[in-house]
Amino acid sequence: MANAESERLERIRGRIKELPTTPGVYFLKGPDDVVLYVGKAKSLRSRVASYFQPGSDLAASRGPKILEMAGKVCAVDFLETENEVDAMLKEARLIKDIRPPYNTDLTDDKTFPYLEITTREDFPGVYITRKPQAKGTRLFGPFANVKDLRAVLVELQKIFRFRTCSLEIHDADPKRRFFRPCLLYSIKQCTAPCAARIDKADYRRAIQDLIRFLRSKRSTVLRWLRERMDEAAGNLQYEKAAMFRDRIRLIEGLDDRGTPDEHVQPEVFAADPTEALVKLRDILQVPNQVRIIEGIDIANLSGAESVGSLVKFIDGRPFKSGYRRFRIKTVEGIDDYAMIAEVVRRRYKYALRGEELWPDLILIDGGLGHLHAAEAAFAAMIAECRAEGLADVEPPHTKMASIAKREEDIYLQGQSKPLKLPAHSPVRKLLQYVRDEAHRFAQHYHHLLRDKKLFHDG
Repeated sequence: MANAESERLERIRGRIKELPTTPGVYFLKGPDDVVLYVGKAKSLRSRVASYFQPGSDLAASRGPKILEMAGKVCAVDFLETENEVDAMLKEARLIKDIRPPYNTDLTDDKTFPYLEITTREDFPGVYITRKPQAKGTRLFGPFANVKDLRAVLVELQKIFRFRTCSLEIHDADPKRRFFRPCLLYSIKQCTAPCAARIDKADYRRAIQDLIRFLRSKRSTVLRWLRERMDEAAGNLQYEKAAMFRDRIRLIEGLDDRGTPDEHVQPEVFAADPTEALVKLRDILQVPNQVRIIEGIDIANLSGAESVGSLVKFIDGRPFKSGYRRFRIKTVEGIDDYAMIAEVVRRRYKYALRGEELWPDLILIDGGLGHLHAAEAAFAAMIAECRAEGLADVEPPHTKMASIAKREEDIYLQGQSKPLKLPAHSPVRKLLQYVRDEAHRFAQHYHHLLRDKKLFHDG
């Protein structure tokens, strides 16, 4: 036993020596490559080494739970990132997706904030939000530090004088001329479009300047601030110099952010599913409320590893503990139909035997052929169960459907013609959310971790 423990630690410490000293995300994995813990680091090598230092008191420094976890670690993996902020954002996403047993933080629905500019409005507002609007806005972020984001928003407002109020302001409203602006106009932090103190064209030019500033390196403003800081320090005006120093730090901190496309936070953009679920029940023609939806997708990783993903939604919301990945074991090459059939068999074989609960709807990412492949897998499973002497093996109310990309056609079980719903339909939006989440969950590690294997067989 002692020799086995010594060999385990020696193997891990040897692996740690191969880790870079750059920022990144690390994975402490137990038997069968199951991820036990995900963490971020300024220096990957130093951070991971701290768990396995000879003579270190891990129980005192990190707590008994982490000590227990360290004793189960069999392997270490990592992902390099460009900087610490990128590591922080990727860590949060990976913890939400993988849900490692020894991560207690970041497993809830808390998200990182965005800076949102409501470009669809006559006079766009600028806001910090964790729940962006569905359309007609320009997003920057997510940002890692909301406190600094609030502070820099004040500084930006002094420069660009945009509004941060929630008033509805229309250019054609003649009553604006009689409106009294708030204090921000008096202290020159807003141009008061609410009171017609600026016309639409001039205000929107200021907003475009702000957008360009947020997209650029901001070198001109930073150079001006540094000159003012040096000038104040040269005149022994240290408080004024410190003010400019703080403004420089805040503006430089605007780079401490991710991008909406790379650092996806799908829970941020979820709509209220109440209406969708009621209408979905009518479309499926089932007697009871649709509560559990499971979405299935297939991804080919690097052209070699194929994986199936399954996501679970309860009452229209993602239920992350129900997410699963399946290494494809029986299909060689690229055959999505056969892979869908394998995932269906492996996921629902226990439900057919009455050992697991059925979902109300199984949603396949694909077209009519993908749906038929899933239906055929079910038929074969039922035949096998009956051949084994099992009687009542039909799932009582579970429905199957598929949703194809591009045209967003929805195919229902037993129907050859697609159901075409308008783009604003709440049912279509909910099914797209399930489909997109299954697709994202299948593809996420391929794009993020490249060839690194963090799967747990389902």
